[in-house]
Amino acid sequence: MLISEAFAQAAAPAQSEGSFMTLLPLIGIFVIFYFLLIRPQSKRAKEQKLMIAALQRGDEIITSGGELGKITNVSESYVIVEIAPGVEVTVVKTAVQTLLPKGTLRDIAPAKSGKQQKATKSPKASEAPESKTEKDSDDASENNESEAPKNKEKD
Repeated sequence: MLISEAFAQAAAPAQSEGSFMTLLPLIGIFVIFYFLLIRPQSKRAKEQKLMIAALQRGDEIITSGGELGKITNVSESYVIVEIAPGVEVTVVKTAVQTLLPKGTLRDIAPAKSGKQQKATKSPKASEAPESKTEKDSDDASENNESEAPKNKEKD
């Protein structure tokens, strides 16, 4: 005969404890993901939604594009933001990233152009160009004098 005899094996006993133990790491990973990723992200999203709903005229904000400004008008889905004196832009409410404390824009505003800032010590404007041109002409004459003997030696 070409086919050898087959011997039946005994059935393996059911392992009810083993099936639970194999699912335990998977459950642990899901719990870790929930507490480290899902829960904090949903909490931040909820806070952002509440902040956007509470926007009102006079609030100082930062948009997702990085513009800082003060809200002048609020509608259902848009806000009008004054980013400079006399310059207003319309922004979608969802583009508002951060609500700043009152007075922040006043504290970080650059100095007015009418005020002079302290000047560092620097040479006077009238002296600097003259001394520079004199130095350049002296350097040029020195270079010409040093190149002349070299050219004569090559000949």
